[in-house]
Amino acid sequence: MSSNGLRRISIRGGKFHVIADGEEVTRDLGYMDVVIANAAPVSRAYYGDAYDPNRVAVPTCWSSDTQVPSVDVPQDQRQAMRCMDCPQNIRGSGQYGGRACRFGQRLAVVFGDNPEEVYQLQIPATSIFGSTDSGDMGMQNYARLLAKHDTPVVTITTKIYFDEGSAVPKLCFKPVDRLDQDTIERVSAMIDHEDTIQAITMSIPVTSEPVSPFGVVEGFELNAN
Repeated sequence: MSSNGLRRISIRGGKFHVIADGEEVTRDLGYMDVVIANAAPVSRAYYGDAYDPNRVAVPTCWSSDTQVPSVDVPQDQRQAMRCMDCPQNIRGSGQYGGRACRFGQRLAVVFGDNPEEVYQLQIPATSIFGSTDSGDMGMQNYARLLAKHDTPVVTITTKIYFDEGSAVPKLCFKPVDRLDQDTIERVSAMIDHEDTIQAITMSIPVTSEPVSPFGVVEGFELNAN
């Protein structure tokens, strides 16, 4: 892992920003070719404070399994005992008629030419569920497609690209090609690596310092065989 902390890829402003070793590189292309090394379960988070573009907000309440608040949520910040009963889980409780408590997904991705360097990619609910009118797939449907064809995600290059028809940053997923055997073995070795586990683990700071969690896909299982 980078000496300056977690490597990550941001989708701020509808562009890919690769952040590592204290430096940020913006890629102007609307897509990236990566290999998905691992994925966390779907998570969700509710932010009680107004959005501040100068801060990465700390959530008020969050859940790592989308069923109940995480044990680390302070008692006075919990919005309900169960997520299904939560007023922040009602459509219309958030902006634009959505839910105030937002689903998210966290992926650990690598680049095929350097699979030992792991990056965290956090994607919002719009990138997890459903497909576009033109058939572009969100993460859930992409995972189902791979499962249908018995294709382990660690054996292929995945194209991740922005839905140009979306008003907010929304990612779509598409298989590109099969990796060579050497790269497959190197990526497979990273599935349970400590850097990969860190990239997919929801971690909420106990101070007021920022971080925003977004987690993975229900039913998304890796098969490295």
